[in-house]
Amino acid sequence: MDIPKDQSLIEYPSQFPIKVMGEKVDGLVGALTHIAHQFDPTFDASTVELRESSGGKYLGVTLTITATSREQLDEIYRTLSTHPMVKVVL
Repeated sequence: MDIPKDQSLIEYPSQFPIKVMGEKVDGLVGALTHIAHQFDPTFDASTVELRESSGGKYLGVTLTITATSREQLDEIYRTLSTHPMVKVVL
């Protein structure tokens, strides 16, 4: 379903934070930043925010990308959601 551009709640381009939760394992952050770069060549990995769960088993990762379209956001969410290291994408 396409939402007309004049009805979008997001103005493009804009900085758009994506929160990802996965098990705290080696390679998680690298895999997520690699995906972010695929969809946003200007992605700056130094802006990544990390938050460990209280038990230390999970890691919350916030990736702030430059969103350029609804299609781009749909694709990055789909790609992140299907990654084997990822539990949740918000």
